[in-house]
Amino acid sequence: MKASELRKLSNEELKGKVLELKKKLFNLRFQNKIGSISNTAEINQTKKDIARILTILRERELNKTNG
Repeated sequence: MKASELRKLSNEELKGKVLELKKKLFNLRFQNKIGSISNTAEINQTKKDIARILTILRERELNKTNG
């Protein structure tokens, strides 16, 4: 997921996306523990996507208070 695509979404959509990705991350970690995951790199990618969205939300928050 690219940052340019995420910046087009509203804050509410981004927050919903974070919740969705956190659920996905939980399931991926669970699958990893029981040994049924096929692509372990997906865990790191999901964590990076969550961080990317949270960064965009924080940037918007700072711009609102400073601007």
